[in-house]
Amino acid sequence: MKIYKIQICMVSVIARLKTYELGNYNSSTPVVFVEANDPDGACYRATHDLAKILLKKDHSIDSINFIKEIMHDVRIIKIECPNEKEL
Repeated sequence: MKIYKIQICMVSVIARLKTYELGNYNSSTPVVFVEANDPDGACYRATHDLAKILLKKDHSIDSINFIKEIMHDVRIIKIECPNEKEL
């Protein structure tokens, strides 16, 4: 497994997430590190971890619908594997 550095754009949703303790995701363009086998898995893991943080505060139906709604506006804008050397 590799460690990927992922930059996420949350500009359009960060204002709606004020009441959540987002940890590493607490900015409009956070950079997070995730471990995965491939870039697709890393992107999934980064967004899944964000959803888990949001669900920890409230696991109601309204919260789940809110998370589904905002996840359409969360975008991965850059992904790289810092431990791989470019040729």
